[in-house]
Amino acid sequence: MTDANTNQPLQLVLTTEASAERARALAGELLERRLVACASLLPVQSHYRWQGQITSSEEVQLLFKTSPERLEALREALLALHSYDTPAWIHWSAASAGAYGQWLVESLSPDAGPPAP
Repeated sequence: MTDANTNQPLQLVLTTEASAERARALAGELLERRLVACASLLPVQSHYRWQGQITSSEEVQLLFKTSPERLEALREALLALHSYDTPAWIHWSAASAGAYGQWLVESLSPDAGPPAP
């Protein structure tokens, strides 16, 4: 168990999916595999250049919270499971202290019980 007052390093990963159904399925699978401790889903309207044209689409943005140790396995799983040929994969380092940081580390442990609600 980690000290609740110690900063816990974590990685935030951002991607989008084509629909709420696909986003929920992706988040659920990554949670089941314990590659993420939490997935936040938010509907967005994305505007971007694709295949030489400016386009827009309704998507669902996913923000995943994981540990540095799980980042590469998360990337591999996301690329394999994602519905897009070229999914967004944006990640950055962060830290969390206190009970949330401790919960995050425990949630990613393969020895932990069922994922928290």
